[in-house]
Amino acid sequence: MKHTITLIPGDGIGPEISDAMRLVVEATGVDIEWDVQEAGADVMDKYKTPLPEGVLDSIRRNKVAIKGPITTPVGKGFRSVNVALRKKLDLYACLRPCFSMEGVKSRFSGIDLVIVRENTEDLYAGIERMINDDRAESIKLITRGASRRIAKFAFEYARTEGRKKVTAVHKANIMKCSDGLFLESVGQEAAEYPDIEFDDRIVDNMCMQLVQKPENYDVLVLPNLYGDVISDLCAGLIGGLGIAPGANIGDELAVFEPTHGSAPSYAGLNKVNPTALILSSVLMLKHINEGEASDRVLAAVKAVIKAGKQVTYDLGGSATTSEMAEAIASKIT
Repeated sequence: MKHTITLIPGDGIGPEISDAMRLVVEATGVDIEWDVQEAGADVMDKYKTPLPEGVLDSIRRNKVAIKGPITTPVGKGFRSVNVALRKKLDLYACLRPCFSMEGVKSRFSGIDLVIVRENTEDLYAGIERMINDDRAESIKLITRGASRRIAKFAFEYARTEGRKKVTAVHKANIMKCSDGLFLESVGQEAAEYPDIEFDDRIVDNMCMQLVQKPENYDVLVLPNLYGDVISDLCAGLIGGLGIAPGANIGDELAVFEPTHGSAPSYAGLNKVNPTALILSSVLMLKHINEGEASDRVLAAVKAVIKAGKQVTYDLGGSATTSEMAEAIASKIT
């Protein structure tokens, strides 16, 4: 079967790791036509926006996209392209698996966690204003509808993937209305899945639990802000953002991307680790029902990292981005 997939290389290191991902995916033999689209800081002069309408049209048309990282200015400039994509396309579920791989240095081993993050509301809804020069206000938006559907996504994922437990993460002891509504909504959805164990943790306690006994947890479901923070914490448990994949999924559309940023200071050096985007393509291949190819890419990534000979500097090697991608592609059988 032929698949047409939107490819957004992004900016910073995005184009380099996108080329690496493309090389690996094409080595599987899956028939993919790439619909390449420009977005990010590098196209501002050309389109007067970091997110041209043509990018959104392409994703709506193809239903599936994969993207490199895109720079988000801190404290000024345009809002996050990533946030805009999620909101405009209603990609309400952010899926971030975190699992240990042999050959990656970490203080922990045996990590196997999945973060399911609500993507469209909470403080990231961007409802904020300057009250005066010395005071700013931001509104935390939580709705029952969004909370129920992200909970349903988490429980359906757990059931499909053979996971045993879903944990809701919140701060309902303090934010009794907003986080209280989230917790109540997840609990209501949990009642529909008696085969899946359900519990909840306060977010600060969850952080402690994850570094003390991560083996006690399986699938975590969280509001937007906590999900962003906890997913980076979990990436730290497995060795860093360089090996942390991600997906943004809605009812009809999906965009796959690495968890890490665009690292503009490394752009053009051909030295950064492409693993996170390649592992994001593993999720993508599974999503488009190319499960066998997905398994082969994952096995190849694990084999190259375990061997430790053709890996980038952060993994203890001296390979370039493209050399590591070539090594992974050569392992795909």
